[in-house]
Amino acid sequence: MRFIVVDGLDGVGKDTHAHLIKKRYEENGEKVILRSHPESDNFFGRKAKKALYGQGKINKLKASIYYMLDVLLSIRKYYRKKEYDTIIMVRYLVGTAYLPTKLAKIAYQFFYNFVPTSEYMFFLDASPNELIKRFEERDKKEMFETFDELVKVRKKALLLVKNWNIISTSESIENTASQIKKVLDSLDKKQ
Repeated sequence: MRFIVVDGLDGVGKDTHAHLIKKRYEENGEKVILRSHPESDNFFGRKAKKALYGQGKINKLKASIYYMLDVLLSIRKYYRKKEYDTIIMVRYLVGTAYLPTKLAKIAYQFFYNFVPTSEYMFFLDASPNELIKRFEERDKKEMFETFDELVKVRKKALLLVKNWNIISTSESIENTASQIKKVLDSLDKKQ
């Protein structure tokens, strides 16, 4: 099974590019499952989403904990299932960057050693200024979608994902998709 992770801060285009990756493999006749966390099909995902629209430290902690439980549930339910050729996880490990710095490093390392990983791990990146522009088009903002939060979380995230495939999404969707395609082509040749 090919295991792909698409992660990054809010507004970088994770879902857009995950769906393009899904389409790529489905067009090759593969059976693909895509899980975009938090998912609304389970208790933990619904609780995480609700907390994201709240305010304060308690909701930040709730959002992070429920999000991780949602991810673990997806792994348990779909990882290594013979009916899928490819599984794509959106919002997977970088959620730990939303925790306080010391806890973020510990949580990331713990989960990185505990959950499935692969060479197919993508961190989509854009500057906080670019992300703020993208949020202007949204009706409702989550608690982490402020300039100051984006600067703090991005700094932590980039330290955590230094061994991932880091792709800039500051240019067009087509340009980003082309960068991702090059990495996928290279990794698929190794398989």
